[in-house]
This record gives sequence, C-alpha cells and structure tokens, in this order.
Amino acid sequence: MDFDGFIKDIQDNNWYVFGVEVYRDGALKHSYGDTSGLHEIYSATKTVLSIAVGIAYDEGRIELDRPFLDYIPLSLLGSIPRKQSDLYAGISIRRLLTMSVKGFPFRPEGDNWLEFSLNCGIEEPDRAEFDYSNIPAYLMCVVLHAALGCDLGEFIEQRIFAPMDITSYEYTRSPEGYFYGASGMRLSVHDLSKFGLLLYNKGIFGGTRIVSEEYVDLAVNVRQMNREGGYGFYIWKYRGGFSINGKWKQKCYVVPQSGIIVTFLSHIEDDSHDLKQSMEKHIFGIGQSEEEAFERIEAMEELFEKVESGRGTDEDLAQLEAYYTSKDWRFDLELDEAGLLPAYLKRGVLSEDGVYDLLR
Repeated sequence: MDFDGFIKDIQDNNWYVFGVEVYRDGALKHSYGDTSGLHEIYSATKTVLSIAVGIAYDEGRIELDRPFLDYIPLSLLGSIPRKQSDLYAGISIRRLLTMSVKGFPFRPEGDNWLEFSLNCGIEEPDRAEFDYSNIPAYLMCVVLHAALGCDLGEFIEQRIFAPMDITSYEYTRSPEGYFYGASGMRLSVHDLSKFGLLLYNKGIFGGTRIVSEEYVDLAVNVRQMNREGGYGFYIWKYRGGFSINGKWKQKCYVVPQSGIIVTFLSHIEDDSHDLKQSMEKHIFGIGQSEEEAFERIEAMEELFEKVESGRGTDEDLAQLEAYYTSKDWRFDLELDEAGLLPAYLKRGVLSEDGVYDLLR
C-alpha cells in the first residue's frame, strides 16, 4: 500500500478532495486532510437509510416482499387515482430497496413529493429492472415513518448516530416534513467510514449490534444486476466487496477479503475515473499486471465455457491446461481471493473444482 503516492496524485492533479481515511482489519492506518468537518455526501445518504430499514426489518416492522403501499396511511392515498394505486399495487419494499422499478423521474418535485411520486407513469411494474432514482428512497422514508410510528430523522439520530458516536451531522426533509433519505445529508469523512466499518463487521459497531448480520448480508450483496456489477439495498457492488457512493465522488469502498476500507469525500463534477484509478493503484495495488490479469481471466473464461459445453477443440483444451499449470493462474486466483477482481468478471475458470471436473 502506497498511501503517500495516492495523496501525491491528489495534490499534483489538484483534485478537490476534502479528506481520506484508510482502514485495515478495522483499524485506522492512514488519514489525510479534513476528516472531521461536515461535507455533502449526496446519495451516500441512501446507505444510512438502508441501516434504518434493516433495524425496522429486524424488529418485524416491515416485510421485504410486502407491497409498500400497505404501509402508506389511507389518509395519504385519498387523492391518488385508482388506476395509479393499481399500477403500484405489486411494488414491494424489496423493489424500492433495489432500484428495480422502471420509469421514475430522477427526483421528486413540487410541494407534495408523495403525491408527485405516486402519480408517476412507471413502466412495466411487474418487471424488475434496475433504474436509478431518488424516488424509491424517498418512498422508503415515508414507509418507515409509518411503520416505525415516529419521525425517521429522530429514529436515525437515536438508533444509529448515537450508538456510533456520530454527534455532528445535517440532513434535509421533504416539503411535507419527511426525512429525505435519498440525499441531502452532511457527514465527516470519519463518520462515513463508520458505516463502512459497521457493514464490514456485519452490523456491529464498537461492540454494539446496530443491525442484524442477516440484513447486512442482504444489503451488501447483489440483489439486482446492473452494468456496474450489481446493487444490494442502497449499496453498490465493488469488486469482491461493496461501496457506498455519492454523486460527486463521495466514496467508502469496503473489500472484506483484503480487510481494507477506503473513504474519501470530494467534489469533482465530472465522469472521470482518475481518482478511483489512483486509489486502486496505490491502495489496492492494481497496476498493469492486474489489468492484464483481468483481460486474461475474461479470455480464459470464454475458453472454459466453450470447452465445458462440448464446443471446444483439442487446441482449446490444451490452452486451458497450459493456463492451469502456469504462474498466471495462481496470480489470477490470488487476485480473486483478495477480492480485487472487477464485479462484472466471471470467474468459473478460477474454481479448482471446475478445473478438476473439466480436465477429468
């Protein structure tokens, strides 16, 4: 790990990064910049909301596969046309958590966000397809407000922030007064790291269980595929682990196999991957050899599937045998075991059982 090299890249490129923390095996190893001041975390707010969902789930207040409309008070549904309520009738809590409702605008608008959200013309409501929007998270906040029987913002303060020793924060509300869990929160780098630690430790922070291991497993693993490699419950798949993501490169990367957590808050309004690539190079050691390995695994996976299906030639099998007995295969396997392969990359070719069965 070359933390100084990462910071040098930040400084040399004038990347607008407020602060950085790196943990290994649960202990803070490196820090840089402002790690205690409040900064916008944008959609990383959704992961805070996910923990609140988990507590409600653990306490039996919500059921993941129950329609979310079941939790909205009838008094709030009176102005919604029947055709709209019928359209939403099959949308479950799980679908809101996995962003798998197609057709929502990016964010709620107007003076009444609930009315706006429940009158959207969603597409094919019975088909689960990833379609990112702030509206599912907002609706989840309305659901929790009703299911918990209290203000969600105060619930988060008491049940999540207090036991995690998060004393400085800001958050926003909808025009109707609901906690807005899609965005609008300000936290410090250090306090965002705590959510990475909480998830890394399977729901425990500082010896106190905040949320169940069962829910954490549901939240951090892929529940809905997308082009980025997968999505859990308001948490993104990242290589062999997962990440908490905000709009302008607010990040907390967690790779349990390596025991590494990297958090940084920044404000970089472009689509470049320079900051991420620098982080991966200096913190995770992903350089040219690793990039070549990713390409090699992808090529070998195609051969593996071809031979396994009976469409392969003797030459294909010989190429696979040469790969399995080379240093390349061991190197590639170690990358997999460290959790550093891209999330989208198939890795059946790295399975020792698969190798044995194929060669037999």
